[in-house]
Amino acid sequence: MRILVAGLALAMTLCLGACAEMSQVLQSSGVGTAGNSNQSALSRAVKESLELSSTRAADLLSKAGGYQNSSLYRIKLPEPVQPIASRLRQFGLGGQVDQIEKLMNQGAERAAVEAKGIFISAVRSMTLTDAMGIVRGNDTAATAYFRQHTEAELRQKYLPIIQSNLRQIGFYNQYQQLLSAYKQLPLTNKPDLDLEQHVLTQSLNALFTQVGEEEKAIRKDPVGRGSSVIAAVFAR
Repeated sequence: MRILVAGLALAMTLCLGACAEMSQVLQSSGVGTAGNSNQSALSRAVKESLELSSTRAADLLSKAGGYQNSSLYRIKLPEPVQPIASRLRQFGLGGQVDQIEKLMNQGAERAAVEAKGIFISAVRSMTLTDAMGIVRGNDTAATAYFRQHTEAELRQKYLPIIQSNLRQIGFYNQYQQLLSAYKQLPLTNKPDLDLEQHVLTQSLNALFTQVGEEEKAIRKDPVGRGSSVIAAVFAR
């Protein structure tokens, strides 16, 4: 009987100590027991995880070869144009096709440097009324929510950045040459060759996809890949 009482006393002591420690961690991370405090902490954790994910995705893709050397994100000519590209190669224009693809990827890489600021600004202006659903959602729930609510605006802001960077690397000169050769091909039903919008779409798709990968990593290891604020919410 004495052993049982002593064991219960020890268990209560350990529980009290652990609970006190957890309380301190939650308080220091901004997670309180009150509804408003808890909601604020959820919002903070989701936004911080998205900021980290966006920054890491942009940093990865803005490196030299971030798009070009990636088997997942490399931007190629649009799928409907691929048969035409093969014909262009047959007409001795393979070098121009390769150069256009190279410049598309370089333009996306250079634009990704500036994407970071736009993404972070969009994250900070988000109203996360459904933060709890994001935390409880799948491994890329925050990214999916972020994309759904910001992609249209991001496309508008990102287009001039893509255009500017494509212009700086001489893409449009090469593009006009390719377009001229393309128009002279004796083919009917040629698909639209709007490569500017194609680069925009593909570069943003890659960014959002990589943001999702970074979110997965944070959810898997919220302490190592995130922060105490994120861990206090996601780890629970």
